[in-house]
Amino acid sequence: MKTSVMRRARRFSLLLTALAGMLLSQLSQAEQIEAHPELGAVFKTMGVTGTFVLFDVANDVQRVYSPSRAQVRYFPASTFKIPNSLIGLETGAVKDLNEVFRYDGKPRMLKAWEQDMTLAEAIRASNVPVYQEIARRVGLHSMASWVDKLDYGNRQIGKMVDQFWLGGPLKISALEQTRFLAKLAQKKLPFSEQTIDAVHAITLHEQTETYQIHAKTGWSNATKPGIGWWVGWVKRGDQLYPFALNIDIRRDEDAALRVPLARQLLSRLGVI
Repeated sequence: MKTSVMRRARRFSLLLTALAGMLLSQLSQAEQIEAHPELGAVFKTMGVTGTFVLFDVANDVQRVYSPSRAQVRYFPASTFKIPNSLIGLETGAVKDLNEVFRYDGKPRMLKAWEQDMTLAEAIRASNVPVYQEIARRVGLHSMASWVDKLDYGNRQIGKMVDQFWLGGPLKISALEQTRFLAKLAQKKLPFSEQTIDAVHAITLHEQTETYQIHAKTGWSNATKPGIGWWVGWVKRGDQLYPFALNIDIRRDEDAALRVPLARQLLSRLGVI
């Protein structure tokens, strides 16, 4: 009888511990959500449907257009090149930013990919075959471990190490993108300073006298409609503003709207 009571007490204690862990996890993501429906005018002018999230890190506020969609997970597509770069450099799958990935002579989807490239060149050209090679070098077990450690989206990579970010099972929401990018921008991810500095360097999209934009596009056509991304962060002095845009891609021309649309939204919110 005494043993049975002790077992029940132990199970209860373990349950309380688990619940406490879940609560702490929720509290760690309990930033304020501030809806900005007026931003819908920009989407309407561009003729697209989507969501936009701007994370004001200093004030712990997520400024959001379409909060319901901002919580929906989609395939990250080429935005996963950011964590893939971090993981590749940290594990040694990529020697350094000067390592050259040799073009194998096979036809590519884009002519721009049919040449040798460094990592910096590959991320700017969004060269899928190069990043598939990096993922294969990292390996399935190591990649799964890193994706889980980073708490990236649904943390599911399946069994194909060079496909999971393109057509699943990995998915991530716009809100989760900004949380991940906030940690990267603040250098709070579990990587060496050298690795983080390298990825900061290769994601630099624009630099002016008043701000920097680090960013990466993404485009998945694995669903109908397709999903287009532009994610990154703006640095203004000591202030950081991670952001994430995703839109429905109903025609190829919509993809060209991602960056100008997000730039208009960033301007409306006074960040650039």
